[in-house]
Amino acid sequence: MSRSWNRPVVATFATLAVALFVVSCARPAGDTASAPAEWTPEEKIARGELLAAFGGCNDCHTPGGLYGAPDMSRTLAGSDVGWVGPWGTSYATNLTPDKETGLGNWTEEQLATTLRTGHRPDGTPLLPPMPWPNIARLDEKDMGALVAYLRSLPAVKHAKPANLPPGTVPSGPTAVIGMPGAWDAPKMPEAAPADTAQKG
Repeated sequence: MSRSWNRPVVATFATLAVALFVVSCARPAGDTASAPAEWTPEEKIARGELLAAFGGCNDCHTPGGLYGAPDMSRTLAGSDVGWVGPWGTSYATNLTPDKETGLGNWTEEQLATTLRTGHRPDGTPLLPPMPWPNIARLDEKDMGALVAYLRSLPAVKHAKPANLPPGTVPSGPTAVIGMPGAWDAPKMPEAAPADTAQKG
């Protein structure tokens, strides 16, 4: 092929390269093609609802969820089914914004921090089977969506039964998780060596 046939092709690519360079220079600082678009409030709540459903929140926290028939008119309003295990007996909390029996007095930051650390604002731990270590892996955007969804729920007044310490016999329905065998035994962190140095 002669050079005369290549010149239009070269000229076309050169023009395209210059155009792309000009467009990239004109893009505002910090703007990238891969930057995710911001959600509308409705999209944010919808994303949080999807995460809650996919994460199995309704299984434990919505009445009837453990029986395969969750009552979605009382979505995430807590359960009276006790989870019995080596930690005692725990009950799924009312996650609705009710101020007396739910999370209505919690801030968004407190909700997110609790889901990331496994500890409530008063320092008490979230007991099994709450899978907070899985939820803690959400990025900031998804965690914000989950919190926004919880805040959007209708407030339902329902005080769950109080958690019980080990050795206390619960009343009402329970799901029992026995003591673990060797394979499933949780690995506890090793104790720090005692400080035997003399302090003067």
